[in-house]
Amino acid sequence: MGTQVIMPQLGESVVEGKISRWLKQVGDQVALYEPILEVETDKVTTEVTAAGEGTLLKLYANEGDVVKAGTLIAFIGAAGESAPAGGAVAAPDAQPEAVAAAPAAIKRGNGASARISPVVARIAAEHNIDVSQISGTGEGGRVTKKDILAYIERQSQAQPPVEQKLEPWEQPGLGELFRPSEEVFAKPTPAAAPGSIGSAAPTANVPGEVLPLTGIRKAIAEHMVTSKRTSPHVTTVFEVDLSRVVAHRAANKAAFERDGVNLTFTPYFAAATIAALKQHPLVNSSWSEGGIVLHRTVNLGVAVSLGADGLIVPVIKNAEGLNLLGLARAVNDLADRARRKQLKPDDVQGGTFTITNHGTSGSLFATPVINQPQCGILGVGVIQKRVVVVTQNGVDAIAIKPMVYVGLTFDHRILDGNSADNFVATVKQTLENWN
Repeated sequence: MGTQVIMPQLGESVVEGKISRWLKQVGDQVALYEPILEVETDKVTTEVTAAGEGTLLKLYANEGDVVKAGTLIAFIGAAGESAPAGGAVAAPDAQPEAVAAAPAAIKRGNGASARISPVVARIAAEHNIDVSQISGTGEGGRVTKKDILAYIERQSQAQPPVEQKLEPWEQPGLGELFRPSEEVFAKPTPAAAPGSIGSAAPTANVPGEVLPLTGIRKAIAEHMVTSKRTSPHVTTVFEVDLSRVVAHRAANKAAFERDGVNLTFTPYFAAATIAALKQHPLVNSSWSEGGIVLHRTVNLGVAVSLGADGLIVPVIKNAEGLNLLGLARAVNDLADRARRKQLKPDDVQGGTFTITNHGTSGSLFATPVINQPQCGILGVGVIQKRVVVVTQNGVDAIAIKPMVYVGLTFDHRILDGNSADNFVATVKQTLENWN
């Protein structure tokens, strides 16, 4: 008896996924729990493993197909065994969007209700659109990203053309008389339309190649542009002495390893951040038109580099309840699964604050982009031994200390300079006085 390969439910809020790559082909031998394909959503790319072993006898979906969860996508069995028929595949041009875990139901014109994804909700809010006016093509009449973007395009085409105001030197008959130098009065390049990622025409007559965009790269681009357009970004930077942290890590690293946990510096910064968020709850918040939303729990996002594949931010849920060992274990687990493409969409959702350790690549300090809709993101630079001035018993002396720059990029709608500085000062005090 063979083994059916079913499109998995990649999270409680995800109803479909896109087959980005088959790792095995018909006729290949498959071992138990061996990865056989990669599935992509708008949040993550993850591997699907085999629940049985044998020969891959049949594929029911192609690379690029968007498939509903629970659909038969492949069959593994003995050589010569007959594969079952079936495997309904969703429309290839459907948008693979993750549905919010608990979104509000929106009444549609026919009286039914449909859930919308966070992406659709954000686009609707940005463009002041009543989603109930859009006919959805998704499951159960759900309005997809493709539906709302098409609606926006139709609305823009229906708008009357805006009369172009001519500059004095562009008036008929006056052009050559009043035309200024092009270098001085060159017109700026028009900004990208709201809701678009933004692009520019390639430089003429310059050879090059086009690198196809992955789903993760598209999601990163859209999220970064949206964040810069949404929040007024401000960054404040503090210098921190890590002498106590370095000493604690050296004394406890072996003990953590006996528990199967690699103790890096990231859990220390996570613990200090959580302590500061408890003391300054306004930083653990989100902006809304009805007021500032204070989050009761700390769901801490930790940025993980995937190399050429981009960056992803898995989330440690209820991080305020974890000690250093628990945080270290969570960081290890999420980073490992991120690099092995085994994260689920729910693993990267629901964050309330983010830290990014850009110092791992040698960066001193940076101004990271806020992970919307959060209030801020803490950037940690490279740890370096530096010569600093210390004061003991009123006497100044020169010492060599392990120092690091810690910067907070924050939403200036929520925080002012004083409140942001107080938060980072608490992070600094926690690290410098590590007990």
